[in-house]
Amino acid sequence: MVGMQDEGLHSGASGAEMLRWSESLAAIAVTGLGFTRSLYERERFEEVLKIAGDIKAVSHGDRGQGADFFVAEWMRSVGEGVPGYVTPKLAVGAVVGNDRGELLLIQRADSGYWLYPTGWADVGYSPSEVVVKEVWEETGIEVEPVRLLAVFDSMRRGFSRLPFYSLVFQCRVVGGELKAHPLECSDVGWFARDTLPSPLAGAERWADHVFAAITGDPSVPVEVVFDPPRKSPWLPAPDGAGRTH
Repeated sequence: MVGMQDEGLHSGASGAEMLRWSESLAAIAVTGLGFTRSLYERERFEEVLKIAGDIKAVSHGDRGQGADFFVAEWMRSVGEGVPGYVTPKLAVGAVVGNDRGELLLIQRADSGYWLYPTGWADVGYSPSEVVVKEVWEETGIEVEPVRLLAVFDSMRRGFSRLPFYSLVFQCRVVGGELKAHPLECSDVGWFARDTLPSPLAGAERWADHVFAAITGDPSVPVEVVFDPPRKSPWLPAPDGAGRTH
């Protein structure tokens, strides 16, 4: 991409911001390819994909063949019509507390990080049903969803390089016995606020809100946390201002 290597073009933009730009451009182009019948428009959308690939390669620190790899990957995802409309994936998370004010956490087998139970939303299940299933599969604990606590944009919060929204539910224990999933979890346990394990994924972003919910009265409304709208979503935030709360 002409000029992409000029430092002035992306000075002030973080790798995460550039990644978000590239994925957003790619989503527009892939969706356009899924709907258009015009050869002219297809060529324009494919050119947008090449630009998105350059941006993503720079965000990865790779200005070589990486761009072509990303473009090929996006082209394989092109659908037709509404099924080809690109949207973020959806994941769910479960905040489960016990009567001692402790939080249920799992240690992910793939990364070694501790986090509350999470999982991708499965077709045919409502979000709350996926939460029940994921907690049971990962921890052996049976739960009942109580309320929605948070809706997060993963890319804006820096949780992932994959665009997805996360719905976090507070849940009540109704049965089961603690047992880590043999493939997905290295360990599982209950932890108080002052005995949280390490390494812990993103606790500075969610721990205060989560413990306020599980140690309070479930009948009292708890504010649902979400990423507030920005005036300029595509401009780098100066000195961190305007970034995710």
